[in-house]
Amino acid sequence: MSEKNFDDKHVESSDDNDVVQRRPSTKVDVQASEVLANTDLLNDAYEGENREHATGLWEAAKTHPKACIWAFIMCFTIVMESFDMFLNGNFVAQGAFQKRYGVLVDGSDPPAYAIPTRWQSALFQSGQCGAFIGVFLAGPVTNRLGYRWTTILALVLMNATIFVSFFADSLEVLTVGQALEGVPWGFFIANGPAYASEIVPLSLRGACTASLQMAWSIGSIIVAAATYGYNKRTDEWAWRVPLALQWLFPTPLLILIFLAPESPWWLARKGRKEQAYRSIKRLGATGQTEEQSRQTLATLERTVEIERQLGGAPTLLDLFKGTDLRRTIIVCLMYASQNFAGNLIANQATFFFEQAGIGADKAFQLNLINSCLQFVANAISWGLTAWFGRRTIYLWGTAVNIVFLFLLGIVASISQSSATNYVQAILGILISFVFAGAMGPISYTVIAETSSVRLRALSTGVGRAAYYVAEIPMIYLASRLLNPTGWNLAGKCGYVWGGTAVVCWVMAYFFLPELKHRSYRESDILFNRRVPARKFKTTIIDVKDND
Repeated sequence: MSEKNFDDKHVESSDDNDVVQRRPSTKVDVQASEVLANTDLLNDAYEGENREHATGLWEAAKTHPKACIWAFIMCFTIVMESFDMFLNGNFVAQGAFQKRYGVLVDGSDPPAYAIPTRWQSALFQSGQCGAFIGVFLAGPVTNRLGYRWTTILALVLMNATIFVSFFADSLEVLTVGQALEGVPWGFFIANGPAYASEIVPLSLRGACTASLQMAWSIGSIIVAAATYGYNKRTDEWAWRVPLALQWLFPTPLLILIFLAPESPWWLARKGRKEQAYRSIKRLGATGQTEEQSRQTLATLERTVEIERQLGGAPTLLDLFKGTDLRRTIIVCLMYASQNFAGNLIANQATFFFEQAGIGADKAFQLNLINSCLQFVANAISWGLTAWFGRRTIYLWGTAVNIVFLFLLGIVASISQSSATNYVQAILGILISFVFAGAMGPISYTVIAETSSVRLRALSTGVGRAAYYVAEIPMIYLASRLLNPTGWNLAGKCGYVWGGTAVVCWVMAYFFLPELKHRSYRESDILFNRRVPARKFKTTIIDVKDND
């Protein structure tokens, strides 16, 4: 179908005032818009949106395998940030690494070494500082180049920066290497959930964006297996081989993403309707008709036009204006909250197990088990998104972890024995499991659904920046809580993280809206009408509303 065909079908002006009556409160000028005054386009958009609402999760999964695969591939890029984060968490617990770069612990018998708190924090924080830069670059670059080429550029950069970490011969150089690797991480985490949410049907958005957490778990499994396998080595290859394994990912992913379709939403925003149409056909249901593809395109055009009239060309400042400010705050709080409900225990699981009194070899075994259980929890989360709302999953998941975290603190406060050590380890695994099955994956879904289409690339970037702003000091706090050269609290850190999790729960109860089963147009309308968060689920939006 040619560009001219689209213009003939969807841009022809109409004077029919009966198609969409403008509501008194709307800010969208229907009559001034060729798109919104086009009867044929609006009718196609109505049909397309109604068809999406009528399609269930399992039906959509069966009929849209290509969209699911491409969404997962894009989300899988985050495996590299996961790999490095968990790798650092294992390095600080690895005997050979501790002896090479650590200091002797006072009074230890036999002699034991530990990485000083400041360097332990630096290894964790440097990558996040680099990613902080990356997420701010990701939005403008993606708006200009698209999701595919931006991610390809980041993968090339990732391949290059791994060399610095691999050949590092001091903690200073390794820290610099981690900071450089962090820059492409920022691109991956900003683009992964945004791209996935834009290429899959409405009913699959929750499951496909939640797959980003699964990629995170896969990274932790590979790290846990590699570090467990090399834990008993006493030379430099105990940590250099796991570092080299990072090269497994960028090149194959680069090839796959080169072959992937661009987001039709991004193409529609750029006015490339013919390319958007081709992308829709590539991502569409098996046996999808020309008419159905045209209806999907009409849905995109309608929403893009409404947002264009309300905001114009996207800029970072737009995130903090009008109703977009509320959406930005929700995205930032959801991202930041990932650091306050026990996730940092999972990120330093091996070190946590050792500080809880578990032997080094057993701690690495438990970490591998923990990583595999997180993967199982991620798979369970797909079913949860089909049955329960985003708000429900987040609130109940956080509540359960609050209980586990305070129990962890209590167990660590009583007289210690081998039994209490293992109870602390089990509670740590349960906390990680709940996070991986509830708050972790559903956060990415909420983040992808909350931002407007026009500002999505910028919004996910700024939201992730809020995550790093919260995480960097929390990493330092987590290291101080656990490190024997710090406060050496072990499981008593549960009191701290339980308290922060309570704050997250209260904030979510009052400010987190329910966006399950809502199209992007409906989400725009709900925010523009300033509907309270707890009423999002019950508010009815007519298919013909354009405000």
